[in-house]
Amino acid sequence: MTRRLKLTISYDGRPFRGWQSQIGKDAVQDVLEAAFARINGGQRIPIQGSGRTDAGVHALAQTAHADVPRDRFAPRQWLAALNAYLPPEIRVTRCQWAGPDFHARFSPKGKRYVYRIWNGPVLPPLEAGRAWHVYHPLDLARLRQAAALLTGTHDFGGFAANRGVPCPDTVRTIRRIDVKGRPGGLLTLTFEGDGFLYKMVRLLTGSLVRVAQGRAELGWLAGLLEPPQPGAPRVKTSFAAPAEGLYLVRVFYPKAGENLTAKRRK
Repeated sequence: MTRRLKLTISYDGRPFRGWQSQIGKDAVQDVLEAAFARINGGQRIPIQGSGRTDAGVHALAQTAHADVPRDRFAPRQWLAALNAYLPPEIRVTRCQWAGPDFHARFSPKGKRYVYRIWNGPVLPPLEAGRAWHVYHPLDLARLRQAAALLTGTHDFGGFAANRGVPCPDTVRTIRRIDVKGRPGGLLTLTFEGDGFLYKMVRLLTGSLVRVAQGRAELGWLAGLLEPPQPGAPRVKTSFAAPAEGLYLVRVFYPKAGENLTAKRRK
């Protein structure tokens, strides 16, 4: 007899090979499952996350679920026990019971990512591994103009990396891209949408920065949103921002009474 436990997890992505379990058992999912096994007498408890984050990407509020023994612990006890066995780079910040129809991966209706850029000649030491150091000045007016161009519902296939299997549906809706900060210091780009393709936020960020540096025109960015001509290869951007500046900050789920089984974007 089991009960579904919903977890909110924060982690520093630098020591790990992303979220998804790896052969070397050095991914965030592997470390969490090892902690569950230690609590559960060596028996594995599988964990399902809301989605993958790449090696080096951080999370403030990744969401996952696990089916745990029904009468073993209360949520607050699971929280304390898991954190006792986790390294300091990973922390479970919240545990709560969820209904059997809740699924961390298939129930979300949207996500929010933040990308941090240090735009100045010198990177502060405490920002190393936590922000992308962009030396050259960025035109923030041009950056916001480019961000507005990408907001809305578009075919974002030009901003998706190849994962080995073609994605049949590359249409996504970005509800907002907010740009905050100042040249010579910290800039943050907040992306919120119904779902994101593989490395999409990093490719969007890298392309936006290229435009803000004056190395590409807005027309080039708009062209990446155009569907390919029949028989022609898709035009893609190759300018991906590095992993260390990216943070998964929130996963949105339907409120009580909303349909959890409706089709969701990855």
